[in-house]
Amino acid sequence: MEIAITVIQLIACAALVVIVLLQSGKSAGLSGAIGGGSGDTFLAKNKAKSLDARLARLTKWVAAVFIVLTLVLDFIVK
Repeated sequence: MEIAITVIQLIACAALVVIVLLQSGKSAGLSGAIGGGSGDTFLAKNKAKSLDARLARLTKWVAAVFIVLTLVLDFIVK
């Protein structure tokens, strides 16, 4: 049982790392204003926002699973 939960936790950990790396950075401040993004079309911006929203939502779920598995493993080992 402990080994199976550990394997699932490792998969969740790897998935969390990949999901976070797939997300685009948030341009803020003066560098975002100067760098712009004026070359993006309206449809590309909406597509990126919907993908970013999905990735953000998926990050929350995978992180929650990771935390729950960590707590379960803590209780099993003790």
